[in-house]
Amino acid sequence: MSYPLSLPTDVLIRSTPAKPSLWIIELHNGIDSRLTADLIDLGLKPALNTVERDWREFWRTAQKNKDKTGGKGALIIVGKRSQDKFFSNGEFFGPSAEPCANTASGLDLPNVIPNPNFFPVPTIAAINGHCYAGGFMLALVCDYRVMTDGSQRNAWLCMNEVHFGAVWPLSFAAILRAKVGNHRLQRKIALEGHRFTAKEAYDDGLLDHLVKGKTPDILAKAEEVADKFGVNAQSGVWGLIKSDLYRDTLATIGQDIRVVNAAIEDAAARSRL
Repeated sequence: MSYPLSLPTDVLIRSTPAKPSLWIIELHNGIDSRLTADLIDLGLKPALNTVERDWREFWRTAQKNKDKTGGKGALIIVGKRSQDKFFSNGEFFGPSAEPCANTASGLDLPNVIPNPNFFPVPTIAAINGHCYAGGFMLALVCDYRVMTDGSQRNAWLCMNEVHFGAVWPLSFAAILRAKVGNHRLQRKIALEGHRFTAKEAYDDGLLDHLVKGKTPDILAKAEEVADKFGVNAQSGVWGLIKSDLYRDTLATIGQDIRVVNAAIEDAAARSRL
C-alpha cells in the first residue's frame, strides 16, 4: 500500500518510511473533525481496515520467515494536524435536529468506535485539542491517550450528551464501565457531563501522558508510546488478549440496536403512570 492514502471522505492515513509499521489516521472534517456518517462509513472504517490488513501482511511475512523482530506495529489516531484546537468535537446531528430527539447512536458509532478497542496492534489517541462526546469515546477505546496539557490553549474532554438531550448507545456505557472503574468518575463523566481540563483528566487516570506544545509535539510523544509498545504486537495476541479482557463489553455492543430518546421514554412513562 502506498501512503499517504486519502479515502473518499475526510480521513488520511500515513505511514512513515522510517517506521513502516507505524500508521497514523488523521481525522479531517472542517476544523473540528465532527463525526459524520460519511466520515465514519467512508473514512474511519475503511482506514481501520486498511491498517489492519497491512499489519497482518507484515505479521504473516514475519511468521513465514521466522523473523522474531518482525510483525510489530502501532496505530495513532489524531485530529487534523494543521490546527491545535480540536481532536474531535463529537457527533454531528445537523442544525434541524430537535435536542430531545437526538440519540448518540444515530450514526454508526457503536460499530466503529469499539474497533480500536479490539485492534491487533497498540492504538494511541493523540488528542491535539478539544475532545467531546463521540470523540471522547474514540479516544477512550484506544489503548493509550496522549493529550496537549492545555497550557498554550484550552483543551477539554467532555461527554456532554446529558446537557443537550442525547441518549447514550449501550456501547458507550459498556466502554465507560470497562475503561473507567471508579463509579464516582463514571457519574462525573456520564451524568454530570463534567468538562475535564487535561490536568484533571490526567489526575483521574483518563490520560497516560500530557504534552506541552502543539500537534507535532503530541504526535512525537504518541510515537514514543508506539515505539515502546508496538513490539508487543509481534506475538500476534495483543488483540486476542484485549478481546478476552473486554469480552463483556463486546457482548453488550452486540445488543446495541435500539431506538430510544427522551420523547420515546416519556411517552412510555405517560402510558404507564
